[in-house]
Amino acid sequence: MHNQNEIIRINGTPHAARYRVSRLADHWLLTGVALLPLLAALPQTLHAQSATPGSTISLDPIVVETQRTESRTPATPGTAPAPSAPATSSVQERFNALPGGVALVPQQDYANTASPTVANALSGVPGVVVQSFFGGNDQPRIQIRGSGLQQNPVERGVLMLQNGLPINRADGSYIVGFANPQQAEAIEVYRGYMANRLGATVLGGALNFVSPTGSTQPGVRLSVSGGSFGQINGAGQAGFRNGNVDGLIQFDTNQRDGFRDYNSSERTSVSANFGVKHSENVSTRFFAGYTDLGFDVAGPLTKAGMEANPRQVHRGPVPVAGGAINPGPNVVRDMPRRDASQFLTGFRTTATNGVHLIDIAAGYSYTDDTFRFPISSGIRVTEGGDFTGSLRYAFNPNAAVLPLFETTAQFSAGSASRENYINMPGGVTGQKFGESELEATTLSLNAGLNIPLNPVLTLSPAIAYSHATRSNFDTYSLGTRPWVQFFANNPTVLQASGNTATQSMTYSRSYDGWTPSLALSWRPDAVQTYFAAVSRSFEPPTHDDLLATVNGTPNSSPGRNPASPTQTALFLTPDLKAQTATTVEGGWRGRTDRFSWDVVAYYSWIDNELLSLRDTSGASLGAVNADKTTHLGVELGAGVKLTDRLSARVAYTYQEFYFDNDPIRGNNRLAGAPRHLINALLQFQATEQWKLQGAVRWIPERTPVDNMNSLFADPYAVVDVRTEYRINDTYAVFGEITNLFNENYASSTLIVDQARPDQAAFLPGDGRGYYAGLKAKF
Repeated sequence: MHNQNEIIRINGTPHAARYRVSRLADHWLLTGVALLPLLAALPQTLHAQSATPGSTISLDPIVVETQRTESRTPATPGTAPAPSAPATSSVQERFNALPGGVALVPQQDYANTASPTVANALSGVPGVVVQSFFGGNDQPRIQIRGSGLQQNPVERGVLMLQNGLPINRADGSYIVGFANPQQAEAIEVYRGYMANRLGATVLGGALNFVSPTGSTQPGVRLSVSGGSFGQINGAGQAGFRNGNVDGLIQFDTNQRDGFRDYNSSERTSVSANFGVKHSENVSTRFFAGYTDLGFDVAGPLTKAGMEANPRQVHRGPVPVAGGAINPGPNVVRDMPRRDASQFLTGFRTTATNGVHLIDIAAGYSYTDDTFRFPISSGIRVTEGGDFTGSLRYAFNPNAAVLPLFETTAQFSAGSASRENYINMPGGVTGQKFGESELEATTLSLNAGLNIPLNPVLTLSPAIAYSHATRSNFDTYSLGTRPWVQFFANNPTVLQASGNTATQSMTYSRSYDGWTPSLALSWRPDAVQTYFAAVSRSFEPPTHDDLLATVNGTPNSSPGRNPASPTQTALFLTPDLKAQTATTVEGGWRGRTDRFSWDVVAYYSWIDNELLSLRDTSGASLGAVNADKTTHLGVELGAGVKLTDRLSARVAYTYQEFYFDNDPIRGNNRLAGAPRHLINALLQFQATEQWKLQGAVRWIPERTPVDNMNSLFADPYAVVDVRTEYRINDTYAVFGEITNLFNENYASSTLIVDQARPDQAAFLPGDGRGYYAGLKAKF
């Protein structure tokens, strides 16, 4: 066994604070290992990567779509399926029965695009808004029902999972570039309180990326593609099954020069999973993966600059008599960029004993993240590990689609070292001005029932409890913190430098919250579900909210703002409250021979919404709690088979997020949320081998950039066309033209509290691009 001091040593120095978390993680891991023999002794069936209630996936292939037969008896909660129904309900059947906003996105829905990013993979899911920042696998803004909306970049608000275990760190933050749809067999979407059972009590919900296995995708698969903006992609996998054992290994790599002048990105990812069926009812799956991600942060432009040349990058404010115009970061000088890597490993064992199901899982991730912000925030280096353990029990005496009772306990603990440096011209690392040891724990408990009131009516009460801690130990040892300032009219020449007295940034916060929910669902037949629900949500802040750099400008580092010389603090550690909300929602999903639909409407009363504010130059003002806000919306998905060869689908999201009598912002709309978002797809199956697709992403109304609603992003519509031709059972070729009409538009914006008309806040989307690729399956 490793020496404990070797495990916790950072930069040659052991830290007692990290030892405590490491020791706690070891305890949970050893507990999980000790339980394995007990679980193996039980007659049971493996639970695998899916996170749906009662779902069991052993070495048999996952079923993501149920084949309808006219003779099938409706499968309703609380009744046993008819003999003609499969012995194990499919994941899609369980999603159909859940009383809330959910979606299952199989790999084939996005596999024929040359750029399988998170934005493309989730474009057909209503209620999930993904806005690209700089193209490629960078840091798109993902928000569900407005959770985490105002961060730049978004690093909280949604629980990101891989095979049911979190990509998020223990404090709830995440790097969205680690989520990889290229290596997912399906993506499970849980909106709102539907994610409570997964340990996510946040307003938004959770996304679970389900890996394929050697049983579900045996053999060898390879793909290569490339095209405009220097994009090259390659991916492959190999899977096998031998008796009660299966395994699969995957890799993918991509790089692109990018549409803009400073816009390169690259990502390499490799993962593997290995499954063992110990007995008829017991199985275990082990998995591990490593992702290395890097991308240039091209930054925002002014609206006029974007309209004139969307490929350019901003060069900072322009000095004029009496001040400056065009405030924004100097990308040419600061060269902002993010380089991050994550190693993730874990196991999951599931056992069934008659009507009882026990699921135990444990995972560990180690993340190394260097984020070179513009000079106003500096360079942030974070490195550390996080452990998650979960234990779940389900009781299903009637072999219903959903279990009668289910309870989950999940615990995450993590620690990380963080260092802050001044960003000098050319992206050079300057003097250190901050050093912290961060710790976080999150405990989530959930218990719920699905009570059949009659054969078609089910009552689903549930209760969840969360306890979270966030602690920072300021280990910066010098008596002063340095700062620098550059000339506004010659921004690469140093004007002044100095120091301010060090103030401790140590803090310790704890948060507790109860999140009950109550749902009623009516299933008149096997293909329709009506539901209504009321729920609570609870979201504590992350370390990025609690430890923010402040008082910088586009030409000076934190702690040096010439316009406010008395504001000398380099960090802000606000005493934030947890964000809470009460949500009511209702919906209806169903299908006929040619139509399918899924519609959910919700209304949320939010207290203490977490807002990450920025000034007119884009510099951070730190996080605050808004008093009261309201989020309401409609999430509508629909599909239709127009003819035997022509089909269409649409995802429509309506969002109305606004302040409630805020003393400064009144009843303004919250910045960054498009009110209407429409994604539509038309597919023509020309022959058995050849299909064509046309897709449109349409935001028909302008979107506020700031909370004062003084600056707006314009409406836009972007059209893509794709085609795929299957040469034979082994080979297929595909092609794609993105942004067919070369629309000049802002795919996203920075979010600020109060903007100026000439502010650099607009992030251009890619221009027209051409791509082609080849896929092979052996």
